[in-house]
Amino acid sequence: MGWDLPFYELLGFELVDTDRCIPIGWCRMHCEGSAVMLLRAEEPVNPEHQPVLFYMYTADLPALREHLISNHIEVSAIQYPDHGPSGEVSLNDPDGYRLGIVHWGEKEHSEWLMRIGRASV
Repeated sequence: MGWDLPFYELLGFELVDTDRCIPIGWCRMHCEGSAVMLLRAEEPVNPEHQPVLFYMYTADLPALREHLISNHIEVSAIQYPDHGPSGEVSLNDPDGYRLGIVHWGEKEHSEWLMRIGRASV
């Protein structure tokens, strides 16, 4: 898992806690009110057999995509699917897990608040 830390730092996460073991057995990372906990697997993991997709949001998808590309991370072109009309990219983390990242700015947040009935009047 130590090899994943720089990758998740490129996504904006900051390391906030570990078990202080070498190599690290687990860590907690935060990013603007969000958190992710990474655990070292005790046995080999095959991401192709993991029924999970990690989905994240960013306020500036084009800038994040360019940042990842400039750091030699392979990332898809921005797509505009029905569930992410403002844009979405996909990439793999160093262990092969698939990540989806969608643009979520003020416009998307305001529309979501209205949809769930929490928009301020």
